[in-house]
Amino acid sequence: MKKIDGEMKFESTRDGFGKGLLEAAEKNKDVIALSADLTESVRIHWFRDRFPERFFSFGVAEQNMMSAAAGFALMGKIPFACTFGVFAAGRAWDQVRVSVDYMKLNVKIVGTHAGISVGEDSYTHQALEEITLMRVLPNMTVIVPCDSIESKKATMKAAERAGPVYLRLGRNASPIVTGEGDPFEIGKGVLMRDGGDVTIVACGQMLYEAVKAADILEKQGIDARIINMHTLKPLDDKILVRAAAETGAIVTAEEHSRYGGLGSGVSEVISRNHPVPLEMIGVSECTQSGTPGELFKCYHLTAEDIAKGAKSALKRKK
Repeated sequence: MKKIDGEMKFESTRDGFGKGLLEAAEKNKDVIALSADLTESVRIHWFRDRFPERFFSFGVAEQNMMSAAAGFALMGKIPFACTFGVFAAGRAWDQVRVSVDYMKLNVKIVGTHAGISVGEDSYTHQALEEITLMRVLPNMTVIVPCDSIESKKATMKAAERAGPVYLRLGRNASPIVTGEGDPFEIGKGVLMRDGGDVTIVACGQMLYEAVKAADILEKQGIDARIINMHTLKPLDDKILVRAAAETGAIVTAEEHSRYGGLGSGVSEVISRNHPVPLEMIGVSECTQSGTPGELFKCYHLTAEDIAKGAKSALKRKK
């Protein structure tokens, strides 16, 4: 049983990535970092300062950066190509699709400032489609860490994993909900809290909201299971099918469009294997500028919204 209590610590997942990249580079001299004029924003300035000979800046040229990353990979390097998520999956998607994914190259694409928690940067920079765009690529691994500790682990595992990987990271300092000793394996969901009435499957900083939602439901006599689905591709089919069979209702929670993201992936799995009522908490419209807290309330991504979705799924449960 995992609950959040006591004094919370906060750190952004982009910070966890920056720290993890340093450790990965210490272990493997082939790890390099590529920037598209956002070096400090994507937290690779620490890498640049320690390994200047392994750092490459391309200016505002994300397409060129991805093409160069493909070239580095063909030469045996492990490039981490870093930019905002909207640029990695939008402006450079053709290069990602053809030069990186179809070639099955060992490129790690890091998309920061994802979701509406980027806040005041407004809709143009709030990446809400990139999980869909990356998940649809046949060879891409997609990871959405829930906090800075998990982000660090994900970065180091990505460096060891063969083939293309997309890491989705946030800008804002978010609650740390995992521990250094907690397990992390690409493609394996984590049971954060057991329960028998309904399952909440969450990724990214929505995991914190999921835990709060479970506490709300517990006070109402509803026993919620929580799964941290940090890897959206490949999805952990086994943990999802088991949850569907044992709880009979599922709600997904993601800081992303409801179309093509975590909710869609979970639906694909359970509809084939063990159909149960499913509710999806996510964004379904264009957003606006505001603080993360304001936007989470406006677009119904809070713990209260997840709890409401869980009760809606329960009403349809046979």
